[in-house]
Amino acid sequence: MANIQFKALPSNSPILFPENILDRIPLNHPVRLVSQVVDQLDLEHIIRQYKGGGTTSFHPRMLIKVLFYAYLSNIYSCRKIERALHENIHFMWLSGNSTPDYRTINYFRGKRLK
Repeated sequence: MANIQFKALPSNSPILFPENILDRIPLNHPVRLVSQVVDQLDLEHIIRQYKGGGTTSFHPRMLIKVLFYAYLSNIYSCRKIERALHENIHFMWLSGNSTPDYRTINYFRGKRLK
């Protein structure tokens, strides 16, 4: 019988210099285009809706980026968008690792973007 070789299993032990997984997103990936386009939008009419005071809000520019990319990826459910923000590196990159919950996403989409 032949000597079978397997690739080593990744260990759960820490490494000295961890890899930045966000560097794995190619420069020509659509998520980068969505970010560039939204960065150029004038959002003054949306920002004026915020009253201030109370707790801090997620930035509307980040939420719009997340929504645009979700729609581009055929994800329309707020709960699925919330899950993608926790599991998908493209959504993590767009949001800067912010994780608004589905209620926040739904409120922003339904009230702020009307």
